[in-house]
Amino acid sequence: MTFEPTSRFPVGATATVADLEDDPHPLLARLRAAEPVSWLPALGGWLVTSRDLAQRVMRDAAAFTVDDPRFSTARVVGPSMLSLDGPVHTRHRDPFARPFRPARTRERFTAFVEAEVARLTGGLAPAGRAELRGELAGPLAVAVVTEALGLEGVDAATVRSWYGAFVEAVSAITAGGDAPARADEAYALLRAAVEKAITADAPGSLLAEAAADEAGLSTAEVVANAAILMFGGIDTTEGMIANTVMHLLSHPGELRLVLDDPGLLPAAIEESLRLEPSASVVDRYATRDTVLGEVTVRAGDLVRVSIAGANRDPAAFPDPDRFDVRRANAGEHLAFAHGPHFCFGAHLARLEARTAVAALLELPGLRLDPSRPARAHGLVFRKPPHLHVLWDR
Repeated sequence: MTFEPTSRFPVGATATVADLEDDPHPLLARLRAAEPVSWLPALGGWLVTSRDLAQRVMRDAAAFTVDDPRFSTARVVGPSMLSLDGPVHTRHRDPFARPFRPARTRERFTAFVEAEVARLTGGLAPAGRAELRGELAGPLAVAVVTEALGLEGVDAATVRSWYGAFVEAVSAITAGGDAPARADEAYALLRAAVEKAITADAPGSLLAEAAADEAGLSTAEVVANAAILMFGGIDTTEGMIANTVMHLLSHPGELRLVLDDPGLLPAAIEESLRLEPSASVVDRYATRDTVLGEVTVRAGDLVRVSIAGANRDPAAFPDPDRFDVRRANAGEHLAFAHGPHFCFGAHLARLEARTAVAALLELPGLRLDPSRPARAHGLVFRKPPHLHVLWDR
């Protein structure tokens, strides 16, 4: 790996993993202003914080690839659509992506999502209080992924424990540590469930369809991509819902605008994605020596794109730290990535968020629990650890 003297990147030299986990935005703003491509010893690589350079890295798979043995997700679940580029990436991605096109997503999932949200919020309503990550956002995301994959007979708690192990492992590797052993155990259990789903060939099973696709994916490849769908479909969607509710309830004026005009809710969700993307960084590796901004990135270097940094670039988003549900270009955020690895589940995630948040806003007097403050946290996946709310019964 390239050695870069800290004197060239004094802001990056001061960065710590703790800074990036807790409240990274002040540090990201300093980096973006002085060192938009900076060497961070704490991460062992480059961090890109400006929006234009972030887009360039994510769309140029020839120069900045995910296909590297160090890629964290591949080290946990094996090669998948998330850790491959070029034709082999297309081979892995297409069998899973086709069912998530907008029209098919609406047709396949709208009724299921609406019913699941009604069930969950109906169960919560009499209590007058809830912890929304554990009691709504998480269960909804798990139920939708379980339904989509066709994992019949696998309960939501089991699926949640699997993806929790994968997230823990990816976060540990990203921070420079080792994956815990329970990630291997979760992978073995997931493989068994996927093999059963493929064999059962249940109607509408995404796994069975992918296994039968002309791309000819092996069972191991289907398993790896199923794990990736858990990342995209559970953790980030849970965070998307939790962050949106947190932002709305933390900004009474913006909340009032949405309550008075529910048509603003989709815009509020996009603004929340911009302000605090639930997946805050993506990794690439330089395939050759490349000039990026004013820096020469060497072949083999880790290039980490800060989605969180790019989404608050004042060159694209004036007054970027403000939560503004009327922001005209909020939808230009990069929360679903960019280029060949753009998240094909974005339409489904938005459907879940719109349905869940709309139902929550019908609870009278919905507000944050002042005795249990909420704030986003996390190096890779950012959301409040807990989101306690109250409402009038």
